[in-house]
Amino acid sequence: MTSDTLTTADTGSTVQPLRLGFIGLGIMGAPMAGHLVAAGHTVFVHTRGRVPPAIGDSRATLCTTARGVAERADIVFTMVPDTPDVEAALFGPDGVAAGLSAGKTVVDMSSISPIATKAFAERIAALGCDYLDAPVSGGEVGAKNATLSIMVGGSAAAFERVRPLFALMGKNITHVGSVGDGQTAKVANQIIVALNIEAVAEALVFAAKAGADPARVRAALMGGFASSKILEVHGQRMIDRTFNPGFRIELHQKDLNLALSTARSLGVALPNTATAQELFNTCVAHGGRAWDHSAMVRALETLSNVEIGPPAT
Repeated sequence: MTSDTLTTADTGSTVQPLRLGFIGLGIMGAPMAGHLVAAGHTVFVHTRGRVPPAIGDSRATLCTTARGVAERADIVFTMVPDTPDVEAALFGPDGVAAGLSAGKTVVDMSSISPIATKAFAERIAALGCDYLDAPVSGGEVGAKNATLSIMVGGSAAAFERVRPLFALMGKNITHVGSVGDGQTAKVANQIIVALNIEAVAEALVFAAKAGADPARVRAALMGGFASSKILEVHGQRMIDRTFNPGFRIELHQKDLNLALSTARSLGVALPNTATAQELFNTCVAHGGRAWDHSAMVRALETLSNVEIGPPAT
């Protein structure tokens, strides 16, 4: 990796090489940025923490500030944890906004407040630049395998311009609507995922308490109308007791906080979302902040005084 200097795009790329920026190299951001580098683009990166070896050893260019990234890149991606982090990356001292010039594009792929997103987009538009909100679903595995679902809000023209880059990071790419609509879709996704985890956990806890083998119950349900991706993947995690994170409870808590706070401002009732959040809160109270979100089942197990065990031998 070089530092604040230009690199030459790899030859043989199937996509016209571009000057791109990527801010935020966490467990999701690092592989996403890596796909852009691998496609032959000149990529400038900045992150608050340690630069992952996969990026450090690549042909990406490390910049000391987000401003430095924005000065060099024509399209700047951000992938950071929460709304205040996006605001800091964009508008803090030496942030992205300070390095933008008219005609550039900012793409926020974090999962943050839809309301704040609209305000951020207005400030970026005032600088003569486009703004897309493009949160993702699929977790670390999806980021590594470039199979993320990407939900995009913003103008159709900006979406079409960035679509080939989204295709390097994901498979299911949807232009949902105007700015903020991508974040709204992501919040809706997280509501559905949380309630499905809760439903699967309740069903398997019920089966275990009734004396049935939860593994065999799950297998039976997989062949019926109750079948779902959550039952397939997270149901198996619950049975196997494999709660190392694909997606940490603390991150899902953040997303449900967005759902509940936005719903409150809109006058929308989300009673079951609130219940799911309380179950996550229970897990955190027992040291489970970093557990996979499928570990919500542990809260229900505690309430019911039963533990879903491994399949009978």
